[in-house]
Amino acid sequence: MNLNLITEEQAASLNAFIDNANNIILCCHKSPDGDAIGSMLGFAEFLRIKGKSPMIVAPDAYPDFLRWMPGNERIVRYDKHKEDVEAAFQKADLVVCLDFNATKRVLDMQETLENTKADIVVIDHHEQPEINANLIISYPQMCSTCEIVFRIIWQMQQFDAFSRNGAICLYTGMMTDTGGFTYNASRAEIYLIIGELLTKKFDKDKIYRNVYNNYSEWCIKMRGYVLSQKLTVIPGSHACYYILTKEEMKRYHFMKGDAEGLVNEPLRIKGMRLSISVREDTERENTFWVSLRSVDQYYCNKLAEEFFNGGGHLNAAGGRINGTLEDAEQIIHRAILAFAKRNEKN
Repeated sequence: MNLNLITEEQAASLNAFIDNANNIILCCHKSPDGDAIGSMLGFAEFLRIKGKSPMIVAPDAYPDFLRWMPGNERIVRYDKHKEDVEAAFQKADLVVCLDFNATKRVLDMQETLENTKADIVVIDHHEQPEINANLIISYPQMCSTCEIVFRIIWQMQQFDAFSRNGAICLYTGMMTDTGGFTYNASRAEIYLIIGELLTKKFDKDKIYRNVYNNYSEWCIKMRGYVLSQKLTVIPGSHACYYILTKEEMKRYHFMKGDAEGLVNEPLRIKGMRLSISVREDTERENTFWVSLRSVDQYYCNKLAEEFFNGGGHLNAAGGRINGTLEDAEQIIHRAILAFAKRNEKN
């Protein structure tokens, strides 16, 4: 089975950009998840094989359950070190954007990214890339950006030299972006890649425990509260939603990542096709962050685009609502009504 992915032209261009660069920055989207962190750390290991020392930048905090990942201490947060990051972008001759398709996804770092004079390479698996880049390596059919990074390393014949720590990071990104390989993970190549990564001798079961069995007592209580008290199922729509306010998050000592994956839980309900999670921003007024998950051919990315200023994959998307809590409720109901009408014959 052939694990090569990118074209010969893409491979040659990527190699040239890397070889000619002295100051490289790797960056990802706001509120980084396992795929964003894993692809940055994994690609950084690849660059070190090629003799480069990249700066790794995240726009803001990432979940506590990812802080065990090898190399995560090298990540520089823009929201904590704004001046240092902006100075680095001014000096950079290559910026690699991993796991996002539009500059708006870095939010407060958007102007800094757009103003860089460096060459820009995009490596991503989201649809319709919008970044004005010198090279775009975009494969939406891949399960994760980490899968693309692995295939690049494999195709460039650098996997033998690739480190165990790098393999751990790429595996983590693939695992988290497929919900432990329970969705968007039916291609045989994925499991061949896992097999190759496991030759680096790491404990995949421990990685699972680090990510999924690492919650605080307060987090578990918050999740129980949301599912028992906040979940609203709309009769006849095969859809549901919940809204978590900042007062409720404060009550349960909310930490970054405590709601990770919670949006998937209502899909355990028989016949449920769409789950919408809405979380109030704790710092910005009248801002709510939205996550959507759907199953099978009941796509949710168009809902994210039409109603929530966002987008994403067919069965996993996100966005935001600008307005009051009442506005959020109304928009959610309109979105669910539209979803139900589109799928009423199925």
